[in-house]
Amino acid sequence: MPGSLEPLDVGVQIPYHFRCPISLELMRDPVTVCTGQTYDRTSIESWVATGNTTCPVTRSPLTDFTLIPNHTLRRLIQDWCVANQSFGVERIPTPKQPADPTMVRNLLNKASSGSTPFGLRLSALRRLRGLARDSDKNRSVIAANNAREILLAIAFSDLDSDSNFSELSHESVAILSLFSLSEPECMFVAADSNRVAYLVNLLFHSSVEVRVNSAALIEIVIAGIRSSDLRAQISNAHGVFEGIVGILNFPLAYPRALKIGIKALFALCLVKQHRHKAVAAGAVEALIDRLAEFEKCDSERALASVELLCRIPSGCAAFAAHSLTVPILVKIILKISDRATEYAAGALLSLCSASELTQHEAVAAGVLTKLLLLVQSDCTERAKRKAQMLLKLLRDSWPEDSTANSDDFACSDVVPF
Repeated sequence: MPGSLEPLDVGVQIPYHFRCPISLELMRDPVTVCTGQTYDRTSIESWVATGNTTCPVTRSPLTDFTLIPNHTLRRLIQDWCVANQSFGVERIPTPKQPADPTMVRNLLNKASSGSTPFGLRLSALRRLRGLARDSDKNRSVIAANNAREILLAIAFSDLDSDSNFSELSHESVAILSLFSLSEPECMFVAADSNRVAYLVNLLFHSSVEVRVNSAALIEIVIAGIRSSDLRAQISNAHGVFEGIVGILNFPLAYPRALKIGIKALFALCLVKQHRHKAVAAGAVEALIDRLAEFEKCDSERALASVELLCRIPSGCAAFAAHSLTVPILVKIILKISDRATEYAAGALLSLCSASELTQHEAVAAGVLTKLLLLVQSDCTERAKRKAQMLLKLLRDSWPEDSTANSDDFACSDVVPF
């Protein structure tokens, strides 16, 4: 056993032939290349993707890049995992094989053919959706077969058709929500008001899955177009903010709704002239009520949305009227991430600039200490500038003991009173 292979636990050591020669980790999906050597699939795929054309072990040329699953070795590894469960070893799952390009083409042909019976078309789309969900590799195979153009055509081919077509459309939208779209593909949707209206109508569908998939596609389209006029048209579509806020307010039993909802809301709020519609739709209450439930990346989007809405009078007033706004924003500073801190400080700056009452609330919530720590931290320069501006704004609200002890923070460049 090579000395570089450390034991997994005191009582168990991974057999050498169960380790990938590239990563030296336990193989989860062993595959054999044309030279007869076996590697973990992700490792050898990364090796080849970086431009290597030789076998890592033998250094022989890879004349064929076909990866053959080594089922026998994978079963032996699984048996070994089960035998060592008492040492904390978890059984590796049986990997799903990558989608076969020929099969994907056949499924797309079935789905797009008007002469194919409805049931077979729907079955083909559902099979494609399952494959797309399984892995990035599958999505690459599907995308390489002109799938996005085909799915867009199915999704919007006849918006006034019967319920049978609706099912085909819903499945197509669900698959499209798993892909990135090119700008021409986004333009195909954004430039047609009927297509935009159709997606907005889906935001109020009885199925939350249909609603979330539609929101995801709307966000992808907005993010994928450079035309400010088209982005404004989408954000001005009747009911779009109400639909997105409704998804944000959906119970946490469906966490994807929260993730997609905040992505879509942030994308819509980037259009300045229609932010007031987000406020009118209840976005302020939804954001504050859900802020503690977002994951890190989603929290940053949520706080960015809060800062954007605080830049308009109606948004600023709505946030100021919510009793939890200021305490939550103060608490977030230096807690989640540098970006989150920057957005929270920016939102507080807007709120405190608009109201003396909010200034007193912020001071009472302990914002001064947070800001003094922030300007000395490794946070972004933008966050520090916002903190400095906020400290200057709050100088008349500083309690006497804070003013007396401010020299302890050694930040004379922050509040030159």
